[in-house]
Amino acid sequence: MEEKESNMETSPIDISIIEAFFNWLIEFVHHFGYLGIFIMSLLESTFVPIPSEVTMIPAGVLVQQGHMNFWVVIAMGTFGAIAGSLFNYYLAYYLGRRFFYSYGKYFFFTHEKIDKLDKFFASHGDISTFTGRLIPGVRHFIAFPAGLAHMDLKKFCIYTGLGSTIWMTVLTVVGYFIGDNEEMVKHYMPYVVTAVVFVAVIFVVLYMWRYNHNNKMKKDNGNINDK
Repeated sequence: MEEKESNMETSPIDISIIEAFFNWLIEFVHHFGYLGIFIMSLLESTFVPIPSEVTMIPAGVLVQQGHMNFWVVIAMGTFGAIAGSLFNYYLAYYLGRRFFYSYGKYFFFTHEKIDKLDKFFASHGDISTFTGRLIPGVRHFIAFPAGLAHMDLKKFCIYTGLGSTIWMTVLTVVGYFIGDNEEMVKHYMPYVVTAVVFVAVIFVVLYMWRYNHNNKMKKDNGNINDK
């Protein structure tokens, strides 16, 4: 048992590699500055698998060290996320329908399903885009159905920006307080992600309650008018 436990422990070599990589990330962000944050956030919001943690947590460390401004870091991260999301949005907007109209039958994606997607985003596109930016694995792709459904561009940018701002702020704050301690980041990040997802779920629940309540009020008012 002791041998197994010792094997499971992180070796000094592994720790040094993690530290070296994290220090390199901090130097990378420091070297390219705010433009680097914008570009990395842009790429992260497309289908390039770059986690935003890789950029924003080191940026938070640099804020704590006095090398960067907190609000400019958040702004660059948010603008980058919006720009990357717009790339996906327009990709789906201009090519998505053409592709699915031509080949959708091979993916069981019919014209009727596209029409349903249009109706869904017409009614629920705001909350879907907003909360999608807060959920890992979803934030990279939420712009595709929005573009496919031709969601209103102004609303798409606003709700993408709101969701991105929250997420970028959370990561920067994490970097500011514990970003220079890799072990603490690894330990607490799952809790941070869980808390953010929980907040997103609360938003969805409140939205659905309000949506159903408004629909009920409209029906009740309609029944009264009929009488």
